[in-house]
Amino acid sequence: MGITLSPAAAQHVAGFIAKRGKGIGIRLGVKTSGCSGMAYKLEFADAPDPEDAVFESHGLKVLVDPKSLPYLDGTELDYAKEGLNEGFRFNNPNVKDQCGCGESFNV
Repeated sequence: MGITLSPAAAQHVAGFIAKRGKGIGIRLGVKTSGCSGMAYKLEFADAPDPEDAVFESHGLKVLVDPKSLPYLDGTELDYAKEGLNEGFRFNNPNVKDQCGCGESFNV
């Protein structure tokens, strides 16, 4: 399936990369954390690691380490502004449950 960016997320990431002055895209992963078991990791990527799965979306690369891929496969990363709140949203079809604050999840 892969990992995709919504147009809004791609525009937001591209703007940050332009301000940063370098980068090929973003690295997405999961870590053990939070009250539901797992939390998302998101950071800029300057180059792929040899074991990374690399997906192209709206001209940007989305890099995922092999341990995180089963938990993230099929995810769309979106970016939304609602009132005073704005940020990335993970539309992950693998999530079975998440904590009340939305910071962690389990599959």
